[in-house]
Amino acid sequence: MTPTASTGSHPGVGERHDLLALVADQRTNFLYTVAGLTDEQARARSTVSELTLGGLVKHLAEVQRSWLSVIDGTAAPEVGWADLDPDGNRMTDEETLAAHLDAFRAAAEAFDRAVREETDLDREVTLPRYPWSPPQPVVWTVRHVLLHVFREIAHHSGHADIVREALDGASTTEQMAKAAMGGE
Repeated sequence: MTPTASTGSHPGVGERHDLLALVADQRTNFLYTVAGLTDEQARARSTVSELTLGGLVKHLAEVQRSWLSVIDGTAAPEVGWADLDPDGNRMTDEETLAAHLDAFRAAAEAFDRAVREETDLDREVTLPRYPWSPPQPVVWTVRHVLLHVFREIAHHSGHADIVREALDGASTTEQMAKAAMGGE
C-alpha cells in the first residue's frame, strides 16, 4: 500500500478546496504511518494504551462515517455508551488491516464528496448527543465539522506515529521523505 502524494494548495480555487486538501494531506501522513504493516503488527500494543495501529485505522474510518452522517442528516440524535464499539481503538483477531484500510478510504471518499457537494459550509447541523455532551444541543457549521475531522486525523496521526515508532522504529517522516525521493 503506497499513500498518494500530498495535494497541496492551489491559488484561486477557494476555501473548500484548500480545507479538503489539508484533510487529504493529513490522511496521507497517517497512511504513511501504517504502511507496510502485517495484521499482527496492526493488532500489537506497543505502549500501555489500548491503541493499536489497526484500531486507529478503524477508528478514523468510523470518525469520517459518523461526521458524514451529521452532515447528511442521518446521524442518530443520541448515542449511548452501549452504542459505542468497545474495540473501537484496537483491531481484533477477526479483523484485517486491509479491510480497515478499504473502509478508511471509502469513508474518506464519501466524506469528501459530501463536503464538495455541500452548497453552504456555513449551514448549521445539530450534533448527536453523547454521554459526554453538554445538556443543551450543540450546533456546528459544516465548516466546523470539516475542521474537526482534520483535527481528529491529525491528533490520531500523532498517536499512530508514537505507536509505530515503539513497535518497530519506523518513522513517518522518514517514510514520507523516502517516498518524496522516489522510493517506496
